[in-house]
Amino acid sequence: MARPRRIVLVRHGESTGNIDDTVYEREPDHALALTDLGRRQAEETGKTLREVFGRERVSVYVSPYRRTHETLDAFGLDADRIRVREEPRLREQDWGNWQDRDDVRLQKAYRDAYGHFFFRFPQGESGADVYDRVGGFLESLFRSFEDPDHPPNVLIVTHGLAMRLFCMRWFHWTVAEFESLSNPDNAEMRMLVLGDDDRYTLDRPFASWRDPVPHWTGG
Repeated sequence: MARPRRIVLVRHGESTGNIDDTVYEREPDHALALTDLGRRQAEETGKTLREVFGRERVSVYVSPYRRTHETLDAFGLDADRIRVREEPRLREQDWGNWQDRDDVRLQKAYRDAYGHFFFRFPQGESGADVYDRVGGFLESLFRSFEDPDHPPNVLIVTHGLAMRLFCMRWFHWTVAEFESLSNPDNAEMRMLVLGDDDRYTLDRPFASWRDPVPHWTGG
């Protein structure tokens, strides 16, 4: 099995939805573009990625959303050294179709009270639903490692929640541990690095906004 030396997770750059939540009333979530700042953020992250990968080959998986594709494009990676696959299971959490801003804010308040992992948006998904599809992607990813010529690097361009859930599944975090962590910032990256003991470690933790609290306590 040709396990990659690095698995790099990157959140998309700032999108129009990150600065104006009324845009969801007019445009589909999957069609939202990067802002000018978002593209600059992605370009800066691209400089780091090019240093990390050097001249090595990279297997790239990207969410089908416009903002993730634009983020990947802004990285400026060498097209001759990357293999890009669009992966729908890495998409953002579905919150419904056209989104009313006031209703979404109310649903977010319900989610905060109920728990981010278990709360399901009325016309969308729960965190648990996203966990299941990210888990399905991970199984496919593991099977790809059976190729003896698999590239030494994997790059996943996705969304903040999917990044946390990927790591939750990989490192077997509890729901309470997941709930205690914040999303990474726009264009922020995390890297799983293969060690001499044949185990992966996370290069740096996600920011934590509270100590883990078991979900059944209601805390």
